Amino acid sequence: MIFEKLKAAHDARDLDAVLALYHPEYTFVRHKTGTVMSHADWHEQLKAMMASDKFQVESYRCIYENSDIIVTHTVVSFADGTKEAVLASETLKDGLIYRSETGATLLD
Repeated sequence: MIFEKLKAAHDARDLDAVLALYHPEYTFVRHKTGTVMSHADWHEQLKAMMASDKFQVESYRCIYENSDIIVTHTVVSFADGTKEAVLASETLKDGLIYRSETGATLLD
């Protein structure tokens, strides 16, 4: 299953291993801003986030996974000092993450 590979890659801070799990036609829907990021956009954002020691993925857990979808919950600390609880729904295509949609709650 993809979740275990994704979690292991995040835990190892292995950007290449993380990106290898995303479909070339991947899109990330950002409901907060109403924008959609492409695979290339996501690559650049993830690269920047993972370059910071302050970027931490905590409490990374899988709520549900099958061959079509993964639903996860994480607590993420960002380089700017903010922390969010993130619920993500990720659809799969060809065994890779094809589309992500998230809901995030800012934590104090």
